[in-house]
Amino acid sequence: MVLDAELLNSLAAAPVEKRAMTNRNVLNEAYAYAKPSSFSRGMRIDLNGVTILLISGTASIDEQGLSIHIGDFRAQLRRTFQNIAALLESEGATWKDIVRTTCYLRDIERDYEAFNEGRTAFYAELGLDPLPASTGIQAILCRPELLIEIEAIAMFRNK
Repeated sequence: MVLDAELLNSLAAAPVEKRAMTNRNVLNEAYAYAKPSSFSRGMRIDLNGVTILLISGTASIDEQGLSIHIGDFRAQLRRTFQNIAALLESEGATWKDIVRTTCYLRDIERDYEAFNEGRTAFYAELGLDPLPASTGIQAILCRPELLIEIEAIAMFRNK
């Protein structure tokens, strides 16, 4: 099937539908931090019947924007998973829609074993199969008390 140039140009010029994601029940907005920051918790992109959720780096932050579970890696990991789950839920998605994660650990040598155990248990609880693609990286995080931060990509067909 050959498409004419006018149709191709109109498709190329059509804006992609996108909007910021939020779930203020579990996470405040970055602009509301004591030191405001300029990013969305995530971005929803609707493209030809498929929704893509790009979830910003998410950590053990509460609805007031405070870091919680200071010094407890496993508790921070669990809260991070819960925060991501709440963002997914606000868009009609679940962890089963996650296709990729990037996981930033403050001290990968010290915490990787606990991270992998916690992630494996969490994924098993949810029955994830297949597992998301993932990368683990050691990084200096935006707050010194944070030990883990995860960003994620989810994809699903519009219902």
